[in-house]
This record gives sequence, structure tokens and C-alpha cells, in this order.
Amino acid sequence: MHILWNNQIVERSTVKIDIEDRGYQFGDGLYEAIRLYNGKLFMYNEHFDRLERCAKKIRLDLPFSRLELLRRLRKLVEIEKLSEGDVYLQVTRGIAPRNHLFPAKPQPVLTANVTPFSRPVTLQQQGKTACLVKDQRWLHCDIKSLSLLGNLLSLDEAVQRGFDDALLVRDGYFTEASASNLWFVINGCLYTHQDGPLVLPGITKLQLLRIIHQDQLPVKEMAVPVSALNQIEECFLTNSIEEIIPVISIDGKLVGNGQPGKLTKLLQQKYLEQI
Repeated sequence: MHILWNNQIVERSTVKIDIEDRGYQFGDGLYEAIRLYNGKLFMYNEHFDRLERCAKKIRLDLPFSRLELLRRLRKLVEIEKLSEGDVYLQVTRGIAPRNHLFPAKPQPVLTANVTPFSRPVTLQQQGKTACLVKDQRWLHCDIKSLSLLGNLLSLDEAVQRGFDDALLVRDGYFTEASASNLWFVINGCLYTHQDGPLVLPGITKLQLLRIIHQDQLPVKEMAVPVSALNQIEECFLTNSIEEIIPVISIDGKLVGNGQPGKLTKLLQQKYLEQI
């Protein structure tokens, strides 16, 4: 297995992460997970746009340009000879003596790898179960940070309770799932939380909104209150890796008839056409 390590592509065994790398010490860094279809990076520009925005929010200068990173990732994919998979990359603030203050002259560290991954068609057809979990994460969920402990705890709580995923609730409103944007259909209208500090601006969400507006489907970008739970006709999750995953039950109660809904299946097909 090969790894992109800064500007080199090397064998995984040769990569050494320093004990004082700020990604290791503090989770001081960012990441992106880009889907690979037919050997090509899907929505690369949108992923880079988000990475760039997040870097500005944490006052980190990226050590590469858009084109430089693309060339390196393409080379990595070529060497690994993968057609379909997940390209994971992360950039940390680099190595510095452990101190809560940002180093004066950081030297960011980039790593990336490619993992084989096929479209989870069965999961997309059958869906997931989910439960409500209190959203106790920090207030910068719009930053795709390496610090994901809050997400991990919410997913673990759901699994410990016998469900597949967690639907996060803050102050009486749904935000997102443990690692996905969250969507509902109520009275035939699509709902998803507006972008802002409480949710990640998802790349699949962005593509889906383009499809929805192009097809003139009814949609509202606004937070859905938990009090509307009994009105939910369909529910699904979106992320770059799994695409569109139906949620067939919430807290043990079926969503609709317990099968992926009409709008969910329509959007799955429309998204597949974009791929």
C-alpha cells in the first residue's frame, strides 16, 4: 500500500508520524474523504473548496495548491491501480513542541491514502435504523476537523442501544447524523438543516441540492423540530462515501412503511446519473 506523504508517494511502512505532530497531539488538522469512481475523483473541486474554507477558519495555510494536490492524488490512484474506492487525505499543522499556542512558523504535514470501496447498494436499498442522541459536539461543526470524538461517542451510543446510527438533536431540533447530513420528507417537501456552525456543509448534500433545484422539487433548508417526528414521511442520510442511505426507523418506530420512500429512491437514481 502506498501513501502520499507531503510531496512524496512512499510505501506505508516508511511513513513516520512524529510524537509531536499537532494532528496526533491535538487533532489540530483537517481531512477530506473523496469518492473514487472509474478511477476519477468525484467532485474534487467542491472538496478542495471546503478544505480551503476550513483551513482559513482554523488559520492554517495549506502547503499545496488545488492543482498540485490533484496531481499528487491522481498519481497515488494510478500507482494503487484502483478504479473504485475512497481517497482519504488529511493535513495537520505539523510538528512543533507541545503547546496550546499555534506555532509561529508551522510546517503542515499532508498524508493521503486510497482504499477500495464499492457502492453499498444493499444498504442503499434496505436502509438503516437510527435513534435520537443529544448533540453534544462543539460549535464549529462546519469545520471538517480531525477532532471527531463527539461524533464517535454519538455513534457508539446508538450502537450500544441496538441501532445503526444516531440522529443528533440540539435544543429540540435535528442537526445531522453521526457522520452524515440528515434529510426528511414532510408533506411531500424535502427538509435539510441550513449550512452554518451546527452542521458540516456536505459535498453530497451540495450535489443533491443542485439536482433538487434543477428538477424543481420542493425543498426547505431549515432545522426540523423533534416535535415533527410523527409527521416524517421519509428520512435519509447523505455522505460522500455511502451516497444516499434511507433511514427506515427512528427510535424503533417505522418511518412511513419501513421501506425507502419514493423521493429517496428518485434522488438515489438522480445522484447515480451524476456519478
